[in-house]
Amino acid sequence: MKSAVENLTPTRVKLDVEVSFDELKPSIAEAYKTIATQVQVPGFRKGKVPNQLIDQRVGRGHVLETAINSGLNGWYQEAVIENKLTPLSRPEVEITEVPDPSGTDGIVKFHVELDIRPEIELPDYEGIEVEVAALEASEEDTETALDELRGRFGTLKVEDRPAADGDFLTINIDAKIGDAEVDSASDLSYQIGAGNMLDGLDEAATGLSAGEEAIFNTKLAGGEHAGEDAQVTVKVTSVKVRELPEANDDFAQLASEFDTIGELKEDLAKQAAESKTVEQGVEARDKVLEKLVGLVEVPVPDSVVAEQMEQHFKPENAHGPEEHDTEEHRAEVKDNTEKAFRNEIILDAIAEKEEIGVSQAELIDYIVSSASQYGMDPNQFAQMLDSSGQVNMIVGEVRRRKALAAVLAKATVKDSEGADVDLTDFVSVASEEEDEEVAGEDEVIEPSAVVDPGEVRI
Repeated sequence: MKSAVENLTPTRVKLDVEVSFDELKPSIAEAYKTIATQVQVPGFRKGKVPNQLIDQRVGRGHVLETAINSGLNGWYQEAVIENKLTPLSRPEVEITEVPDPSGTDGIVKFHVELDIRPEIELPDYEGIEVEVAALEASEEDTETALDELRGRFGTLKVEDRPAADGDFLTINIDAKIGDAEVDSASDLSYQIGAGNMLDGLDEAATGLSAGEEAIFNTKLAGGEHAGEDAQVTVKVTSVKVRELPEANDDFAQLASEFDTIGELKEDLAKQAAESKTVEQGVEARDKVLEKLVGLVEVPVPDSVVAEQMEQHFKPENAHGPEEHDTEEHRAEVKDNTEKAFRNEIILDAIAEKEEIGVSQAELIDYIVSSASQYGMDPNQFAQMLDSSGQVNMIVGEVRRRKALAAVLAKATVKDSEGADVDLTDFVSVASEEEDEEVAGEDEVIEPSAVVDPGEVRI
């Protein structure tokens, strides 16, 4: 088999393929077997009809057509691998030459047009300079963390006064659209300021004492009338305030592994400092990626954008009444798709250059972390990924994260006050010795394992 690639654009190619008659013969033999099971000839069992009779009954041309159609996808995939292409779109195939049905030689010629993953030239990403906000953990941060911890052990005490911001209420709610009641609920717990129930509820409930009620207009957030305007009556049945336990040694022993409040505060101060480092690390990571993308031109195939737009705006993928198929929203989806594609191409190229792999342990850690975000059992989450064919996608995501971490480790990061920012604890890049150790103890999932040459159908 011969193949040649013609570049039509930076992301689209024309693949010319030529298959000899000798390479076609196995497909012809298989075609005769297939057709023999489909035709009935008196005196012959199904599947045992001689080739000469098949030629008489259905024609040699039909046999060749069947052979070519059955072999086409294999020849295409072989050509894709031979030319080291990574397809991004469904291939468009055209057969330009077939053997003469009356002869015993000839060739099959076809060409395929498809979008491919673009090749890019990586810039020098050593020492990219970024600036992040100057952050330093303060005593106030420690006290805030302590108050949050005390809040977990707080108790609610009933107050005989009007409700104020932060109070915990027990309420009854009735919702009407016009004169018809469409929803009601009793004995709901709600904290003023939480903002997680209905727009306007905080304002309506503030100032109400137990036994008092107020009416306000809002849009319903759930149910069959979600998004519709309604008139809601809220009645407060109790007002409570959270009482926090005293911050002393007894509390430290109750809420932590420490014996004294001083030790607990010291640990909270350490956590606050680590949290600030994480904030700076996230900001630096995002800015490094933004600068990196600005250093290299990555063409985006139209088919990538078109496919994402089609998927996003399918009726079954709508996310509620607020998501409308508007020009502005389409522009936003298009921009996000192009941005994500460029990020992926650049980080994959860096991962290739840095020879970054993904170990089974790293993949498991990612799956466990993702499962917890969705509130799922890790084993069930892993089975869902496997059954839906998304494991390779997860491998690519973990690999790209490691590639970005490698770039961040080489970056120069300063805060807004000009001080150097040490992100050593935020960025963890394995040394060559560690990589060798991991490779020796744990299977490394190679990026080549996730390459899919695509499929061509006639």
